[in-house]
Amino acid sequence: TSLVGDTHLVDTLLALGMDIAHVFAPEHGFRGMADAGAQISDETDAKTGLPIYSLYGKNKKPSSEQMEGLDLVLFDIQDVGVRCYTYLSTLHYIMEAAAESGVPVMVLDRPNPNGSYVDGPMMEEAQMSFVGMHPVPLVYGMTIGEYARMIQGEGWINAAENLHLDVVPCGGYTHDRTYELPVAPSPNLPNATSVALYPSLVLFEGTVVSVGRGTDAPFQIIGHPEYDGDGFGFTPTSGPGAKHPKLAGERCQGLSLEAYDAEERSLRLDWLLDFHAQISGGEEAFFLENLFFDKLAGNTRLREQISRGVPESDIRASWAESLESFKEVRDKYLMYP
Repeated sequence: TSLVGDTHLVDTLLALGMDIAHVFAPEHGFRGMADAGAQISDETDAKTGLPIYSLYGKNKKPSSEQMEGLDLVLFDIQDVGVRCYTYLSTLHYIMEAAAESGVPVMVLDRPNPNGSYVDGPMMEEAQMSFVGMHPVPLVYGMTIGEYARMIQGEGWINAAENLHLDVVPCGGYTHDRTYELPVAPSPNLPNATSVALYPSLVLFEGTVVSVGRGTDAPFQIIGHPEYDGDGFGFTPTSGPGAKHPKLAGERCQGLSLEAYDAEERSLRLDWLLDFHAQISGGEEAFFLENLFFDKLAGNTRLREQISRGVPESDIRASWAESLESFKEVRDKYLMYP
């Protein structure tokens, strides 16, 4: 996702005569085509011959050997503004390895397409993982550069005080500006509609419901064989970007959200509550056995509230105070109005 026009930043820097030692690859790989969750291996880039070290395989943090001799680590990845999107965790480990090795980090900031609001449950320490490493809400309303400043400022990495961090700001960006990404941030977020819906639909990843992986409209349709909808249906199949999609080969009934207004930026809970009410068998039938839902939500409370039938207004009220506290922390690191 690190493009300058239509050219990858690495290719651009090489053309300018920069001496690039190697590339660190996050989830989805260096050139961004791997499946979600697919292990990324160390490799050599076929186009440039550069060594690529995976940060989504056997290790998620650069080793001291990989940091040795570097003058600078340049971080440029398009984020989408949702806590469980793992580019944030890669940023965390890059910054920590750099702080421990005495290597400066420069973040080339990019607009957050979901940066106009803050919403959702907070991450609690007991649920922290690679899909959520920091005490922030599901939608945090910050660019990746602002977030980097917060990681360091709040001391969320080892040796934070030793890190020399530079953030190159975006020109003309404001948090209330609608911004359509010029590049798909990952294979299953192909357009503005999917990016706008991602904060609301990602929690379904911890349930038995399909979010359209394995179709031509991922994160724009949702469905399950037991859902009683208005006749819309789809069948997930294996393909590029979704080799083993949920409910592959099964006819799912559900909702098409492809006409959703991509300029609307909000966290929707009504779809989640609706599907939970329709799928028989209660909590055990709806949430995946591994309770991945809790990792995505950041706590066990939201799952328990849904299972008990707590109204949406009461669910939102339960996280309101923590959101206000987070906004006070967030304000210290904002770079844009």
